[in-house]
Amino acid sequence: MFNNLIFSTAAMAFQGTLLAIESQQVISMRLTKFALGGADVQEEAELMVAEKLHSLMEAGHMMMSAVLRGKSDLGADKVMQHYRTKVSANVARLST
Repeated sequence: MFNNLIFSTAAMAFQGTLLAIESQQVISMRLTKFALGGADVQEEAELMVAEKLHSLMEAGHMMMSAVLRGKSDLGADKVMQHYRTKVSANVARLST
């Protein structure tokens, strides 16, 4: 049991580190886009806010579902993967 806890904690720390790195990449790309200006800057800003609110609601739903299933960690692994998927999609979209 203790080994599982250590592995789980290490895996979550690794996933959190990857999320932080990937998020910084998106922030850099967006700031560059905003600094350069253009017709779609307002649209990007609105999309950014809308997707953050939507992801927050989805994550809240995932956590509540985990609580109702009796998971003491609130489904943190699934929430982390959810955010990493969203961030990866933003990297792909902003790279084009």
